[in-house]
Amino acid sequence: MKEGRRSGFGIIGLGRFGLALAKTLAESGAEVIAIDGDENKLRLVRNHVQDAFRMGKLTKDALEETGIGECETVVVCIGEKVDVSLLTTLNVLNLGVPRVIAKADSIEHGIILERIGAEVVHPEMETATRLAAVLLGSKALDMMRLNDDYVVSEIKVDKRLHGKTIHDLHLDKYDLKLIALEKEPNITLPDASLDEVLTEDDAILVIGKFADADRFERKVMNRG
Repeated sequence: MKEGRRSGFGIIGLGRFGLALAKTLAESGAEVIAIDGDENKLRLVRNHVQDAFRMGKLTKDALEETGIGECETVVVCIGEKVDVSLLTTLNVLNLGVPRVIAKADSIEHGIILERIGAEVVHPEMETATRLAAVLLGSKALDMMRLNDDYVVSEIKVDKRLHGKTIHDLHLDKYDLKLIALEKEPNITLPDASLDEVLTEDDAILVIGKFADADRFERKVMNRG
């Protein structure tokens, strides 16, 4: 991570949610720093992320040494230990990170996190894939994760593609398969022809791997 320039993501805590988030962001080409106290969990992401640090005590000084304070966004994925979650979140905020998101395991936990200045995510309401899509600036209206890193993604068509056909999207090049074309008002075409002309505010429903859907959005849908 370049000195003096905030970029990338920091993930603190590699439980199921944090692990999925770190891998999803890294597989999409983002710079990721991962921190956890369990070396076994760190081994699961070392080949994916830019840096992985084993850390028992998440003090401000210790966190600063990892360089996580230079991240644009840090997600604190420590929900079950409320005291550790709150102190860690506060330490990250005090490092001056522009955007700090914290996992909350209860409404009360979330309220306190919000009061100290963090954004809150509730894993029972939000999947790691959806959060990753938000962090990466996805235009997907909705996204559902399936097994083996596959997602079903509903992507809005912007004005740049108005008048193009489904064939012009070259979905096969990105290993994506069209499930349906959604047109206003409330018309769904599950067997849309490749010659179907797209209009602004249409939406395509596709299935494929998250990284491929993200790559398609960046190159074809002009996002990122």
